[in-house]
Amino acid sequence: MVNQTVSLIIIHAALETDSSKGMEDITPALSIGNVGQLAVDLLVSSTGAETVGYLDDQFVLPCVGNDAYRPSPRGDLALPLQAYESSSSGLTLIQQRSPVVKGMMVEYAKNLADFAAASGNKHVVVLSALDFGRLQRIDMSSEPCIFKMSYVSFLGHFSGPQIYYLSSTSVNGTDDYCEQLGWKRLQEYHPAQRGWKYLSSLAEGDVGDENNFAFEDDLEEEDYYPSLPFAALFSCFKARGLKVTCLLCYCSEGDNMADAFNLADAACKFLRLNPDNVRGDDAEKWTVPFSWMTVYGPPPDMSMF
Repeated sequence: MVNQTVSLIIIHAALETDSSKGMEDITPALSIGNVGQLAVDLLVSSTGAETVGYLDDQFVLPCVGNDAYRPSPRGDLALPLQAYESSSSGLTLIQQRSPVVKGMMVEYAKNLADFAAASGNKHVVVLSALDFGRLQRIDMSSEPCIFKMSYVSFLGHFSGPQIYYLSSTSVNGTDDYCEQLGWKRLQEYHPAQRGWKYLSSLAEGDVGDENNFAFEDDLEEEDYYPSLPFAALFSCFKARGLKVTCLLCYCSEGDNMADAFNLADAACKFLRLNPDNVRGDDAEKWTVPFSWMTVYGPPPDMSMF
């Protein structure tokens, strides 16, 4: 079935059933280390979520692969935008496996927001990561606590990264429940700053000449965060009247599995998921997706050492 309004093709009719209305929606925003996507992988695999549909958007690049979660694929293909549903957890999970066409992130975010609103979702959780180098830059500019702040951030990165958040529940992005969980609001969110203001105008389809500038042209330091994919998703979901919460962590490129575990765990805490609905292997909390086994290739030949 083709939805002419949002340019999304629904392959499985299950996405339009009443059972999905009012469910929590989790989606990644492409970012450094692909942490948001890895966290969604963990949630899909561990909640036993099943494929309920594929979304086709003209702004997402094509890709195809085998089933990412089972050792013996049943002929199911993994495509760029795939929807999963866990009825026991009350979750709809959207996995994005390929990037958005350059310059089209806001248009893609509008399409996804239109689809979420039309599907009856009331709350969307966006999972993403931020560049750890930016966190160091922020901390080191905080005189006279240069050493103290950077040292604390350094230790925190290895003992369990701090979760940051951004919520649509208040104008300044704060959320009482997130604060109770010990998380910090993303301090770079300033609704009146030109980047965030322009992004909000784009999401609402109301861009005046006074706010018209391109994110690709002469970005200033304060424009960096509004230019990221999570910011476009946040602004577009918010513009459609949906409650949206972004859960974020700082990380570096490399083996980001630990960051994914941390972000997925944060999502479970935030959504108050029943531990019985998150089943792991061998009494572990998480079921590691089968596709992760070959992410970094086979282990080294120890006879070399």
